[in-house]
Amino acid sequence: MQRFSTITTIVMALVLLGTSVSVDAQDHKEHKDKKDHTERKEAKQLPAVIWHDPGNISALNLLYGAGGAAHAPDPNGKFTFIEEDKSGSSPKFDVKDAKGVTWRVKLGAEPQSETAATRLLWAVGYFVDEDYYLPKLKVEGLPKLRRGQNYVSDDGLVQGARLKRKDKNNHKIGKWDWFKNPFVGTKELDGLRVMMALVNNWDLKEINNAIYVVDGEQRYAVSDLGASFGKTGNTITRSKSDMQGYEKSTFIQSVTASKVDFELHSRPFVLTAVDIPNYRTRTKMEQVTKHIPREDAKWIGQSLGQLSSEQIRDCFRSAGYSQEEVETYANTVRDRIAALNAL
Repeated sequence: MQRFSTITTIVMALVLLGTSVSVDAQDHKEHKDKKDHTERKEAKQLPAVIWHDPGNISALNLLYGAGGAAHAPDPNGKFTFIEEDKSGSSPKFDVKDAKGVTWRVKLGAEPQSETAATRLLWAVGYFVDEDYYLPKLKVEGLPKLRRGQNYVSDDGLVQGARLKRKDKNNHKIGKWDWFKNPFVGTKELDGLRVMMALVNNWDLKEINNAIYVVDGEQRYAVSDLGASFGKTGNTITRSKSDMQGYEKSTFIQSVTASKVDFELHSRPFVLTAVDIPNYRTRTKMEQVTKHIPREDAKWIGQSLGQLSSEQIRDCFRSAGYSQEEVETYANTVRDRIAALNAL
């Protein structure tokens, strides 16, 4: 009888302990949510910016981009696995290097195109993540991934990775909409819209736009540029990091006395439009590059025109493209810059 009483006491203690842990966890979550809400509220009082003066564009180093050589990861360094990010369409996971810096590793079809695109946007004054491309890196403690395992060897050697530096002083507080933001009607937003057409970024979902708090201001950025440098189109025809598709695609769709429409296709093939919300969203995306004032398109073209041919090649060298790809991509970008300046 006493044994039964003892067991009952232990069970009740465990139940109470579990309840206590559950309550503590709930309290912790509520405290964190309240803190996050307060921080977001305070952050919204800060000035909002979407562009800054890049200075002497012709002197910028586009091999290293926004983070420069000082922030570049050591290609032969030690990286330790932290956790897998299962969101989005590309395989991703976090690692920590020997200096304690955390990196978000992305695999698949986007690492090269995203790395190159960030350099071009950064060169003309837009905010981008500090992205670097490594053809390979060794990751210790790497488990079997839910996605992207075909890019990883049994000994933890990862092939073709984009590494995004995660800065503790860079806080993401939300996302933003192309059609509802503080910059609608400004040349700075219009210039960014032109840049999406210039790199053929067809995935212009709101979730791919981030608002970061950095140095006392809200910075609006396109945080995912992976769907670039291929063909825009429907679900069947569009592509990423596709040299021939990019080279052969149309840039300027039409021009009037005051406006320019740039080519961008994102709407799914009509017979596959089972997901109506997605169909509507992607149809709306196509308007991002339409009805842009000629003077704003030419403004960003003049900024791009300050880049040398070598700087433009460096955008694609930084992303690990072959020599043929570097030349083809760079030539296409130069042709598009020339078209902007001829408006």
